[in-house]
Amino acid sequence: MFNSISSQASKLINLTKPKNNISKTKVITITSGKGGVGKSTFTANIAYLLAKRGFKVVVIDADIGLANLQVLFDLKPKLTLFDYIEGRNSISEVVSNTAYSNLSLIAGKSGYQYANLNNSLVLSRIVHDIKDYNNYDIVLIDTGAGLNEYVQEFLSVSDNILALTTTDPSALTDVYALMKLLSIDKKSLLLCFNHTRSYQIGETISKSLVNLAKKNLLNPNFMVKYIGNVSTSANISTTSRLRKLFVHEFQHDQITKELQKVIDTLLNDLK
Repeated sequence: MFNSISSQASKLINLTKPKNNISKTKVITITSGKGGVGKSTFTANIAYLLAKRGFKVVVIDADIGLANLQVLFDLKPKLTLFDYIEGRNSISEVVSNTAYSNLSLIAGKSGYQYANLNNSLVLSRIVHDIKDYNNYDIVLIDTGAGLNEYVQEFLSVSDNILALTTTDPSALTDVYALMKLLSIDKKSLLLCFNHTRSYQIGETISKSLVNLAKKNLLNPNFMVKYIGNVSTSANISTTSRLRKLFVHEFQHDQITKELQKVIDTLLNDLK
């Protein structure tokens, strides 16, 4: 089945991609380990801010079986990334334009039965093909919670990995597990704290995680870089329920300013 999917997808990409050997597209995978830290909301909002800066952005909802970014963007897409992976549609056909300029979504599919996609790198094939398509400046991949094989697949194809966490002990435990996993064959991890009231708190905890890694003899060449914090606001959950983006509705809010600073650092470190 893998070879069949691969063959069909390759034909589709060859029909749609521009003829350019060097891709301008940068891939950022956003992960968390623990669920419930606000990763999808974070992803949607920074995608909007990047698009506002003039970058052409596409977001891939890679939360297999629990996709929800179409809700945050107030979309009802007819096609999903699985329609492309299974060879039925081209990249351009599975991309949904949002209401925001320069910002598109490749939706996931809630409740999707993915047992037939358990071959290595079937899901992440779309990442390689979007880079070959070379139509976007930035791809943001919103992974699911945990470190299952599907999350690891998307982590493996990205040079830019951003972990979102909170000060909750279980969330920090999961981030440290992510650090151990990535330190084997990755060079770095970007770390951002959500629901954290000050930049200094996140910075202090990040240093503690790095010291713990050194104590436990993780790869000394693996770097963890703290890139900022996002405070808590009731308006974030309210705008999400209304299918609106916080940073669009509250452009001068402190949280929007915090996210802008996160993006400033992220762009400086983009590979």
